[in-house]
Amino acid sequence: MVSKRHATRRIWVGKVAIGDGAPISVQSMTNTDTRDIKATVDQIRRLKAAGCEIVRVAVVDQEAAEAVEKIKKMVDIPLIADIHFDYRLALKVLEAGIDGLRLNPGNIGGPERVRIVAREANARNVPIRIGVNAGSLEKEVLASHGGVTAEAMVESAMKHIRLLEEKDFYNIKVSLKASEVPLMLSAYRLLAKKINYPLHLGVTEAGRGLDGVVKSAIGIGILLNEGIGDTIRVSLTGDPVEEVKVGFSILRFLGLRKHGVEIISCPTCGRCQVELEQVVDKVKAGLEGIKKPLKVAVMGCAVNGPGEARQADVGIAGGPGFGLLFRHGKPVRKVSQKDMAQVLIDEVKCLVAEEGEKDESK
Repeated sequence: MVSKRHATRRIWVGKVAIGDGAPISVQSMTNTDTRDIKATVDQIRRLKAAGCEIVRVAVVDQEAAEAVEKIKKMVDIPLIADIHFDYRLALKVLEAGIDGLRLNPGNIGGPERVRIVAREANARNVPIRIGVNAGSLEKEVLASHGGVTAEAMVESAMKHIRLLEEKDFYNIKVSLKASEVPLMLSAYRLLAKKINYPLHLGVTEAGRGLDGVVKSAIGIGILLNEGIGDTIRVSLTGDPVEEVKVGFSILRFLGLRKHGVEIISCPTCGRCQVELEQVVDKVKAGLEGIKKPLKVAVMGCAVNGPGEARQADVGIAGGPGFGLLFRHGKPVRKVSQKDMAQVLIDEVKCLVAEEGEKDESK
């Protein structure tokens, strides 16, 4: 059972509510050159199609900041600008209508420049995410703690929070990212006891493929299970669309969001009488993009297969040369084994067409 959510205040990134019990949102970040407007817009649209709710873009110079203004007019998903070192970039994207800023108040030129950015963000009701990263802590913080520790990360976050609060800015969310899961867990737990600002969760530089997925699922999943976290980003090397898929999977398996198709399939033990890997791969590809929350079972033997298939919204239990199709717990018909995948795909799409594809996210 997931613990009760840690109480946080409500902020808005565009039309997306964060904190105070709002659904935990899934974010990602483009890996295109933001100055390449077409490539960036194309990727943002792909991310949205995958279910992404907030997208961050890197703003490395004035040309990128000017591109943001054009990109913002071409997409309909909240955008966050990633800003470092040059406070003028923050001012430029605020003028362009950006929905959120990600910055480190300690690296944009001193308190006066923080005040200017905070004033302009306040005027537009634009939130700022304080992004603390274990790999870029201030030298004085590292010295006082003898290196990178959870306490050092929290001290850095609190320093930046106070800097914004001194400017009467409270439209804040905070992240404490590290590539080491135990460090990340400890830092978030400590900070959650100190503040009620929304927390953005992530394991930074998680890696590529299976390792990145597992690290992210463990780190983000443990904290969510403890009731900590209001929005998440899975940081994977490669296509950011995969980040969105993994993010929703984490939320779905914890029972925190209902989104998309969950495929249940058996582990191909010696009882399996179907070439199940091929069937599952085809079903997964055929149901890509469906947002309606459904359980789809693809089973390969007569022991657990019929029971699992009955409990799914749509399921098929394979036997020697045939498969038995179920829908909402009732047997529909027998089909030949070679047709199992396509029949299952067609049945799911038929169900979606009849019941609608409303995303029932909590």
